Amino acid sequence: MKFTHLATDGAARLGSLETPHGTVRTPAFMPVGTQAAMKGVHWHEVRETGADIVLSNTYHLMLRPGAERIQKLGGLHAFMGWSGPILTDSGGFQVMSLSELRKVDESGVTFRSHVDGAIVALSPERAVEIQRCLGSDIAMQLDECVALPAETAELDRAMRLSLRWAERCKRAFEPDLASGRALFAIVQGGDDVALRRESARALVDMDFQGYAIGGLAVGEPQETMLAMIEEVAPLLPTDRPRYLMGVGTPDDLVKGVARGIDMFDCVLPTRNGRHGLAYTRCGPVNLKNARHQEDPRPLDPESPCRIAREVPRAYLHHLIRAGEALGAMYLSIVNIAYFQTLMQGLRDAIGAGRFADHAAEVTAAWARGDVPPL
Repeated sequence: MKFTHLATDGAARLGSLETPHGTVRTPAFMPVGTQAAMKGVHWHEVRETGADIVLSNTYHLMLRPGAERIQKLGGLHAFMGWSGPILTDSGGFQVMSLSELRKVDESGVTFRSHVDGAIVALSPERAVEIQRCLGSDIAMQLDECVALPAETAELDRAMRLSLRWAERCKRAFEPDLASGRALFAIVQGGDDVALRRESARALVDMDFQGYAIGGLAVGEPQETMLAMIEEVAPLLPTDRPRYLMGVGTPDDLVKGVARGIDMFDCVLPTRNGRHGLAYTRCGPVNLKNARHQEDPRPLDPESPCRIAREVPRAYLHHLIRAGEALGAMYLSIVNIAYFQTLMQGLRDAIGAGRFADHAAEVTAAWARGDVPPL
C-alpha cells in the first residue's frame, strides 16, 4: 500500500491511497456493507455514486458464512462481486456492542454468537487470520472499544490492552506485507487527552501502514470528538492515512477533514435512507412528512444522482409511507451519492486551496434549507 500526499489546505489533506484492488482518492467516505452487502443496493450502483472503497464487517462475516468458507470461494472481492478496495474492521467493536455474553482478557475476547449461540474466541492473531482469509486490502487491529462516558481507570485499562493487542496483530500480519495489503492501528483512550496522546505515540513507534482513531461517536458530544481529533491527528505520521472510525454525519465529515482526517465510514446513509431520510446539499429531507405528499419537486434538481434529480418527492413519500422496498432502495442510493459528492467537493476545494471557503458554503447551504419551488 502506498499513500501519496498531494496537497494541504490548512490541516485538510488531499491524497491518493494505492491498494492491491485500486486507488482510493482521499479524503474518502467508505459506504458500509455489513454482511458483504448493501441492503437493497447493487454494488455497481455504489460504484456509480463515486465510491472508491467500501467497508465490510469482520464480526458478522466470521460468524456467517465464515471466513474460511469465503476464502475457499475466492476471497471477499469475488464473493461479494466488488472489484475495488475493501477495508475490514477487526470485529472488536461489534463484540463489545452486540454480544450479551463476553469475556475480555489478555488472550483476547470470548463471546456468544448472536447467530447460533456458539461460544467464539477472538484473539489478535485470529482477527488477523480472519481478515487474511477475507483478503481485504486494509485490515484493522483488534482493539477494545469502551462506550463513553467511562471512568478513567477503565479507559486506561482498555487502551493499554489495545496497545498490547496491536503489537500481536502487527507480528501476525508480517507475512502479509509482501502482498501489498495493509494493517491499520487504532488509537484509543476515550475522552482522556493524556491517554489518547500516549496511545498515539506508542502506536506510531510500532510503525503501522495507517492509523485510525477509534472509540468516538459512541455517545460523546461532537465537541469532545473534535477535541480528541485535534489532539491525536498532529501526532500521527503525515505520510500515512488517518481514519476516523464510525463517523458520521455530513457535518462530522467536513469538520473531520478540516482537522486532517483522510478516511471515514458510517452506516447513516443507508440506515437513514431505509427510514425515509434523504441527505441533500440543502440539508436532510424527511420523506415521511405529510408535506411531501403532493410535492412534484425532485429532492435536488442539481444533484449528479439521477434519482435525486428526477424522482418526485410525492412518489418517494408514497413509497416510504407504503413500506415499499423501492423507497428504501432509492433513498439509500441518494444518500450514498450525496456523501460521495460531498467528499468530491472537499477534495476539489483542498486541491484549489479554498477549503475553508467551500466548507463555509456547504454549511450555509445546509442552513438555508430546502431547494426553491418549481
